[in-house]
Amino acid sequence: MQRLKEIVHRFSKARVLIIGDLILDEYIWGNVDRISPEAPVPVLWANKRTFVPGGAANVANNIRALDGNVYLVGVAGKDKNSEILFSELRKRKIPVRGIFIEPQRHTTVKTRIIAGHQQVVRVDWEHTNALPISLNERILKFIEKNIKKFDAIIIEDYGKGVINIPLLEAIINLGRRYKKVITVDPKEDHFQFYHGVTSITPNRKELENAIRNLKVRDTRNRFKVHIDRLFSNKDVDVAARQVLRYLDLESILVTMGELGMQLFQRDGRVTHIPTHAQEVFDVSGAGDTVISTFTMGLCSGASKLEAAHIANYAAGIVVGKIGTATTTREELIECIGKSASDDNAR
Repeated sequence: MQRLKEIVHRFSKARVLIIGDLILDEYIWGNVDRISPEAPVPVLWANKRTFVPGGAANVANNIRALDGNVYLVGVAGKDKNSEILFSELRKRKIPVRGIFIEPQRHTTVKTRIIAGHQQVVRVDWEHTNALPISLNERILKFIEKNIKKFDAIIIEDYGKGVINIPLLEAIINLGRRYKKVITVDPKEDHFQFYHGVTSITPNRKELENAIRNLKVRDTRNRFKVHIDRLFSNKDVDVAARQVLRYLDLESILVTMGELGMQLFQRDGRVTHIPTHAQEVFDVSGAGDTVISTFTMGLCSGASKLEAAHIANYAAGIVVGKIGTATTTREELIECIGKSASDDNAR
């Protein structure tokens, strides 16, 4: 535990570039005490509206909250929502010079209606079409110009169009050329294009869907997982090992909700890490916290297993908060210390 705390203390030296789909998370808060006379739906008495960076921007927010140095690259529309997003990023001291404006798109917004502590409904505004070739080239040029300034690349693939195949392949090749840590929060449809990155962090459902997609494309019958029945814990184990070999990864960190995480490493080691969550109020953005903390750990001298343990502690903290949340170095160190005390007491 002391070793984990020492790694977290070094987070302030980590320098991470995040490239991916930017999202503005909007929350409308209020209370419900009656049903609408117009339709059988609750009426929310709204009393507050808040905005939080989401998607790739939430990964940047997580890294800044942990005192890391962040470089954010993405695309926003030329609209009022992009102005709100930029304002929220600047409040958190997250640089915006790597964000490109595309007038033909609107800024992705996810609006969540919260009654008390319960999410009632979510409304999404988004474009998912691929970026123009000229914009891909501008993004890649920015990354090439700045790549020596950071230690790791996080690719946040939400399937909104920013992480397209030509850009993805160019970024991975560039990162490998400069020997950078490359981690990916994956999208099932793009799994075959993550070849050679350091690590991916799918959840159980993403891994299941990825195996289904990869098996359809597989002409050599390399994937032995049965997909005509429920995806079991044994299937997770088999699928992760096969994807690890197929993509030539150093590791896969599979998040499994209340079951915790499983880390699969190239040398064959598999480690199950039980969850440290005490209460779960909201899982929004928990995956962003995992990849942020895991990557910062790798940048700070942690082994894959040490980084996974730290990420598990961080995830346990944020799911106990309402909304798209982050944790701080102080909270993380306290949580690790408390876990050590509890273990000693047992």
